[in-house]
Amino acid sequence: MRALAHGTWRTRAGDLPAARLKTIFDGVVDLIAVHEPEAVAMEESFVGVDARTALSVGQARGAVLVASAAHDVPCTEYAPTRVKQAVCGYGRAEKAQVQRMVQSILRMEKRPTPDHASDALAVAICHALAPPLLRAVAG
Repeated sequence: MRALAHGTWRTRAGDLPAARLKTIFDGVVDLIAVHEPEAVAMEESFVGVDARTALSVGQARGAVLVASAAHDVPCTEYAPTRVKQAVCGYGRAEKAQVQRMVQSILRMEKRPTPDHASDALAVAICHALAPPLLRAVAG
């Protein structure tokens, strides 16, 4: 395995929500056009105590799902504990552990940053390592 690309999209807090979601949607569409993936994988939502954050994350996930569906790319979701188990061997691994393992597995010179990019790479590793039957059921 190797990382072809990683990163995050930045939007300004003052931008309208629709514009921020369009940035995410367009970014995913561009990645699909460039890399022609067989699948998109993402982490299931973690619903904490902050309903406002949960709503924003849910909207962003929706933008990814629609971009994937619009280009007939199946999207699979994995629980955070499953991702950590696949990458670190321990479902309650800390962010720094996940970063170190992603760096090691993908033979990267530096740890991937920010945390969100590292998390996304971990989800990709989890999906790549998932048995075919699990991918079929999850998808």
